[in-house]
Amino acid sequence: MSDYLPEGSLMGTPENDACLRSAAALQEAMESGRILEARAVLCDYAHNLVVDLGFTRGLIPRVEGALGIGDGSTRDIALISRVNKPVCFVVSELRRQGDEFLPILSRRAAQERCQREYLDRLVPGDIIPGRVTHLESFGCFVDVGCGLPSLIPIDQISVSRISHPRDRFRVGDSIFAVVKSREGGRICLSHRELLGTWQENADLFLPGETVGGVVRSVEDYGIFVELTPNLAGLAEPCPGVAPGQQACVYIKNIIPEKMKVKLIIVDAFDASYPAEEMRYFLTQGHLDRWRYSPEGVPKVVETVFTPSSAT
Repeated sequence: MSDYLPEGSLMGTPENDACLRSAAALQEAMESGRILEARAVLCDYAHNLVVDLGFTRGLIPRVEGALGIGDGSTRDIALISRVNKPVCFVVSELRRQGDEFLPILSRRAAQERCQREYLDRLVPGDIIPGRVTHLESFGCFVDVGCGLPSLIPIDQISVSRISHPRDRFRVGDSIFAVVKSREGGRICLSHRELLGTWQENADLFLPGETVGGVVRSVEDYGIFVELTPNLAGLAEPCPGVAPGQQACVYIKNIIPEKMKVKLIIVDAFDASYPAEEMRYFLTQGHLDRWRYSPEGVPKVVETVFTPSSAT
């Protein structure tokens, strides 16, 4: 596991809290170069961040607020949006003016170290932790360390197709992802390879069982019902069924050689249930190749990770 974790991972840990108990402890953290976390409570008119350190408040000057602020490649919304959220930082200076004590902090320095010592060393196929920061129609943005962002495109979130990343994630979710490719200094992520192959998911079910699912699409020839994020089955057409509905389905047959699960819809209805915890088949290590489809199936679904790209 990397030392450079998504922001919020250090908050409340004994090691982090111990460094925020006194000026002497903060001094030690500065001398050791330790990365800490605390909550940003204010972004002032000049876009400096004020951070609650518990026994006092610290200041992150605007240009130290994020990698890229100084050269304009990162917009100031990256600072404004951190208010009331954890921020990582290193202590760069402890200013004293009479009775006044003002720690000067740098989030940019923490991010530079994370980029240099962690992210720049990742290669396609590496599995890493992340935290969901926001969702767009085209994909899910993930903090991959010290607040640095990466993207999981919507078609890489799962094998089962979804209409929006909110169908799979919530902001703040701690997840795992795999490095799909590198484009310059940017990392692009994938997620579906960690959710199991067709066979691994199919092994969770038996013909004759009646299980729950989610209607993902309604076609003229049938209705696709998601059983797991990486497994959907096809049911015969049924009037009144709509995408997004919950479903009660009977498993008629599981056919590995055709990579098919045949279903019968017992009932479909509108309901909102809490999202289940994501089931991962892989959470660490490295992948050179991932094959979703069973051996011998004519349709091959796989991902090949190479140093330059992955397809």
